[in-house]
Amino acid sequence: MAKRDYYEVLGVARDASEEDLKKAYRKLAMQHHPDRNKGDAGSEAKFKEANEAYDVLKDAEKRAAYDRFGHAAFEQGGGGGGGAGMGGNPFGGAFEDIFEEMFGGLGRGRGGGRAAAGRGNDLRHQVEVSLEEAFAGSKKTIRVPSSVVCEACKGSGSEGTAAQSASTCPTCNGAGKVRAQQGFFLIERTCPTCSGSGRIIKNPCKVCAGQGRVQRDRTLAVTIPAGVEDGTRIRLSGEGEAGLRGAPAGDLYVDVAVRQHAIFQRDGANIFVRVPLRMTQAALGGGVEVPVIDGGRARVTIPAGTQTGDQFRLRGKGFSVLRSAARGDMYVQVAVETPQNLSKRQQELLAEFEAESEKTGRSNPETEGFFAKVKEFWDGLGR
Repeated sequence: MAKRDYYEVLGVARDASEEDLKKAYRKLAMQHHPDRNKGDAGSEAKFKEANEAYDVLKDAEKRAAYDRFGHAAFEQGGGGGGGAGMGGNPFGGAFEDIFEEMFGGLGRGRGGGRAAAGRGNDLRHQVEVSLEEAFAGSKKTIRVPSSVVCEACKGSGSEGTAAQSASTCPTCNGAGKVRAQQGFFLIERTCPTCSGSGRIIKNPCKVCAGQGRVQRDRTLAVTIPAGVEDGTRIRLSGEGEAGLRGAPAGDLYVDVAVRQHAIFQRDGANIFVRVPLRMTQAALGGGVEVPVIDGGRARVTIPAGTQTGDQFRLRGKGFSVLRSAARGDMYVQVAVETPQNLSKRQQELLAEFEAESEKTGRSNPETEGFFAKVKEFWDGLGR
């Protein structure tokens, strides 16, 4: 079945910004995540499809290659080595050497040479945490669809002994790569016969069909550090897909999404909380008890005459700072609430208060000042 266009998969235009791509991917990842759709093969396929599309389009160089060549930019001979969607060599196949010249060797592994043949694909998984968990840190158990080392052959891919297991690949003579002339270019690509390993399995394992790995869901524990921010990516080295016939495993990247909180809003290491006050509280002053993100309480002194928008700072009561014992500050933002559903007596008392305020003209200086300016404005227009 032909792959869908990556832009179509994410539901964005071809000129979509990085932020638009991120938002579209997040929406799809949350909607089709395997943990939310257990047993739904359709959702799992859409989740993987969205991962692959976003992995390419979020990278400016991969995106440029895709815009020019489409899916052909990431095809690899023989199916080995991993595709672009899960972190394998993004410029494999016929275009590998061209892109290495253009972009400075993007197909190279972390050690400076080419990545090991058959290395397992990197995987991406999203985990959602509460604001409290992001503050204090936590451990999350995740289930990741992946490939693991075949137990029957211990990852060798063969049913025989080590000496009987494989022979030199006749196509590439053990090099793992083949070369072909295409126009002006001499193209080097992964050998389609041995998938880059340089060896041919004589007696393939019946369990894994000679791959040395089988598909299986894995359950892993992920440590979420205190102070983690929304969008943080955690790398678990070697926890990705198992490599082909004993090759190194890929890595697992866990993207952290922090849920919005009903009370607190976070801005970096600072926390903001909006506290409504009764009109009488704001007018007369007093104290109000507010919650703190660590589960504690703090008392804030409200001075008489406090207005909506006034802000009070509580030092060291904010969010924990990643990899540090420091904490940010908490800001209490006041909103004065106008009373509703007044009794007749309350209305009478407020009417008396309003009448007295008009006589003195000192209870509401901001109101008086504003309407004084309005009067000057109209007088200046002769109205």
